[in-house]
This record gives sequence, structure tokens and C-alpha cells, in this order.
Amino acid sequence: MKAFALSNRLATMVHLLRERAARQPEKIAYRFLADDDAAESTQTYAELDRRATQIGAFLSSRYTAGERVLLLYPPGLDYIAALFGCMYAGVIAVPAYPQSSAKMRQPDARLRTMAVDCEPIAALCPRATMDMLAAALASDPSLQRIQCHATDDLDPSWADAFKPLTLDASHVAFLQYTSGSTSLPRGVRVTHGNLLHNEALIRAACRHTEASAFVGWLPFYHDMGLIGNILQPLYLGSESTLMSPLAFLQKPVRWLSAITRYRAATSGGPNFAYDYCVRRVTAEERAALDLRSWTLAFNGAEPIRAETQERFIAAFQPCGFDPAAFYPVYGLAEATLMVSAARR
Repeated sequence: MKAFALSNRLATMVHLLRERAARQPEKIAYRFLADDDAAESTQTYAELDRRATQIGAFLSSRYTAGERVLLLYPPGLDYIAALFGCMYAGVIAVPAYPQSSAKMRQPDARLRTMAVDCEPIAALCPRATMDMLAAALASDPSLQRIQCHATDDLDPSWADAFKPLTLDASHVAFLQYTSGSTSLPRGVRVTHGNLLHNEALIRAACRHTEASAFVGWLPFYHDMGLIGNILQPLYLGSESTLMSPLAFLQKPVRWLSAITRYRAATSGGPNFAYDYCVRRVTAEERAALDLRSWTLAFNGAEPIRAETQERFIAAFQPCGFDPAAFYPVYGLAEATLMVSAARR
């Protein structure tokens, strides 16, 4: 499909998704690969817009724009739909992560710190975990006010009740919490203007185009995973294939196999991921890889080591990996995402 220029009236991510859905309705926006390699699910731009309007209308019927809402989903397409549903309703999404069933009797320290800090009025989650999550929140006196809602089984008719809000670049799209590695997690107010500006910087620095397909396994609640692997493809009108961090950690060849299968141009992660592939991907697995499409292998979020890149090149250049694809980057949540990067 022919690329189209972003118009000046696209002041928010909501405007952007609605225009993508109008102009590229049948194009796959996101693909999610199951952890067991058994199945994949896809979502077109039109389907994502429809799901976002359902969730947006539901939230608007109960809450006021500007209130905070936790996102507590496992990695998957429901997470993305809920994020945009919050944007459509004007409530402020707080990307977080689900606790495992074994640990869901009470919120862990990080989640509690976030919730006490931003005072969310509600939490969105899958139906399968809603009862356990509600019980966990109810067990903590400071979190009892949070109402839990499942979004994966909402009545489709909610989409017909959606009434668009008047939003502009100054509205807060979501709260991005810092990693908390050196202090308590801090919430960064990320506006639609911040997002669109940083996405434009990423596109220009990386020389991305609509044809730049992505593959990613980074956490959806982390700024590199969320803004880099989810929102940058939407900004471009391209396609992103996603999997959970656990899928990568269990079997790292899944990452490289997805790049091979879907001819991804952009993918990456922290320095450790490249060393992990060198150690864990077998010679037999390497023989099935074709990494010639991978033209931008970003490396960031932790110290970047030249010896790591050298080991990766030695192991995967025979699979078609181009050493020039390595792309060191630095960013932080307080700056939306990208701060500095190598020159392409």
C-alpha cells in the first residue's frame, strides 16, 4: 500500500490510529506469537480501532477523563487494545504487569508503590484473572478503592456508543514508570505531544519507513517495548510481530526465527540478549535462520559491550546478519524514549 504523509491535524495517538484505521483498515498492525509456538493472533488497524472504541466507551460511561487506570495484562493484543481504549476515553493508562497466579494473593512491592503513587481508580485485566486480582487489591487497605474490569469479553455494542473526545497534544496519554533500579519507581507524565515528537525523532534517526517491519519481545510496560516496538510501528503504519519476554528467555531462537519468518527490518533489546543468543542458539537452529532482512539491531537499556557484538557477529554473520545493522541507543522514560543513537 502506498504510504501517506501524516497530516498536521493528527495531534494525538488517537487521531493517528483512527486515520490508520480509515486508510489502512485491513493491514495487519500487530501479530502476537504464543509462548508455545502453537498459534499466532493478529489485529488489523480497523480491528484495533474497533476494540479501542469498545473499551473507550465502557470507560467513559464510568470514569472521568484524567483519572488513572492500571493495565494488568499478560503480553498480548488485549494489552494494546486496552492502552488505546484508555486514550480514547481520555483516562490516563498506567502500563504495569500482571502478577503470576501463585503470587496474586497480594500486590507486590513495585505494583503497590505505583498504585499508591498515582491513585488509580480502576484496573483493566483479562477475565481469567479478574477475580484473583480483585481479591489481591482488596487485601490491601490502600488499594481497596480500585475497581477491576475485564475487557476481553465486553459487549461489542459498546463500540456504537463511543463518542470521541476533544483531545490535543497537551493531554497525558499514559504514565510511564521508571525501572526503579536506583530508587523507587517514578511516574513520568507522557503527553500525546511527547509521543508524537519522540516517534518522529526515532523514525528520522533510524530511517524507518512504512515497509520497516518489527519483531519484539521486550515487556509491554517498559518504555523501549511500548514506545519502540508497539507505538513506533503504528506511527509508521507498518507491522509489528510481538512475543512475551518469557518466550524469548525460554527459547531465544524464537526471536531470531520470527525475524526470519516475517522478514523484520528492526528488532533489538538489551546487550544481554545478544550474548544469550550466542550461548543458547544451537548450530542446528542457526542453520535454519536467514537474517538478511534485519537492517537495524538496536542495543540499549544497559551497558553496551563491543565484545558482545563481536561474538554475535561471529555466530550469526553466516546466517546473513550484517554487522553494520548494530545500532547502539540510549534512552530513558523521563525523555519519553530516545535520547541519543548512532548514525545510520
